[in-house]
Amino acid sequence: MTNGRMDISLIGWAVAAAIFSAAPLAAHAAAPSPVGDWQGKLKLPSGLELRMAAHISGTPGALTGTLDSLDQNATGLPMSEVTASGEALSFQIPVSHARWSGTWDAGRKVWTGRWTQGGADLPLDLAAGAAAALNRPQTPKPPFPYRTEEVRVENPTAHIRLAGALTLPPTSGRHPAAVLITGSGPQDRDETIFEHKPFAVIADALTRAGIAVLRLDDRGVGKSEGVFAASTTADFATDIEAAVAFLRSRPDIDPARIALAGHSEGAVIAPMIAAHDRRIAALVLMAGPGVRGDELLLAQARAIGAAAGATPEQLSAAEAANRAVYAAVLAAPTPEAARRAFKAASARSGAPEAAQEAAAAKTRWPWVRWFLSHDPRPDLRAVRAPVLALNGSKDLQVPADQNLPALKSALADDPDVTLKALPGLNHLFQHAGTGLPDEYGKIEETISPEVVTLMRDWLVARLKP
Repeated sequence: MTNGRMDISLIGWAVAAAIFSAAPLAAHAAAPSPVGDWQGKLKLPSGLELRMAAHISGTPGALTGTLDSLDQNATGLPMSEVTASGEALSFQIPVSHARWSGTWDAGRKVWTGRWTQGGADLPLDLAAGAAAALNRPQTPKPPFPYRTEEVRVENPTAHIRLAGALTLPPTSGRHPAAVLITGSGPQDRDETIFEHKPFAVIADALTRAGIAVLRLDDRGVGKSEGVFAASTTADFATDIEAAVAFLRSRPDIDPARIALAGHSEGAVIAPMIAAHDRRIAALVLMAGPGVRGDELLLAQARAIGAAAGATPEQLSAAEAANRAVYAAVLAAPTPEAARRAFKAASARSGAPEAAQEAAAAKTRWPWVRWFLSHDPRPDLRAVRAPVLALNGSKDLQVPADQNLPALKSALADDPDVTLKALPGLNHLFQHAGTGLPDEYGKIEETISPEVVTLMRDWLVARLKP
């Protein structure tokens, strides 16, 4: 469940394999100086394109630079071994264990190159100029009729400090509050993706309505401490528990009126906390899973494959391969055994060697096996706080027809539950065409205004006197 966000490795861990074509032969001529700004789009096997910007400075023989992965909100990644020789240019990105190398194409006036990382070899051409900003009209802009405070939240369980922003209504007294919980993958406090900032939009609307909002950079992201890749969803839940404790310690927050609003994996975390913390006043589950992780990922792969035009036979074959891989990973006693089991199972499915290794490496992450085996329903059955559960009808990552009925069943004993399937909305709650992830960055809308209004009005009704 990636919620459309890719981690900095740029390589998904799904079994689906791609055959990469060889780079076309380029017309070589004297190359220009590589010093300056260069931009291009990294084309992923899923069809997604990530805008990349390379900034090279220095002199021949002493070049340096940085790389921005703009749609992942990862900027200033240091380059090493920046080398220019004749018509050739190359550099490495140590933090991502990645390398780019290319040659000058005089006819097209671009550096024609390849991005190699984790067994993958992807085309990435770089043209002169800075990458254009995307139009995101919903992003809130100052001046704001409320206060924003930079905060640090101590997580004593993990011995880390998390950084974030607390927006506070301008009135005095003790305010109701909401904690926003990001989805899977390393996310900043705004849940930034393709320059969309949905949590900033939600926080703005709620704070204008009199509800304080706390949103945090994930551990290991932005200004937050910790190691993201070494953590599971259960670890992230302790970060949110620390956020709730932080709010309860403040004299300007009412400890009896704190809500949790989670998107995707964040909607798994919210009921994990509310199941044993009866003081949580309300939950908003945005694209929340209602089934076990492996079953969710099987449905996700089928939905995305079908929308992308796969045949029923291809979908059935992929599901059988994925099911075998997940079973092998879950049965493995150690992360290394899981890696070997994953690679062997994906090899039997016919995946190329490079794709096998790149995907298998992800199984060393504790998160993978934890999520595959986690069933959210026991936590959901224990929730007694009011719940608003929302899904888009075009959500292909957490399909509504699988998860809303499961949520309804698990929450049957909760006296205040509202479930809504919202027509035409994708996993990010944008109005979408196909719902495929490759649309996320192409859509100007960050989040449906109707969804923001629905969340605001529902929370106001349950949190304000």
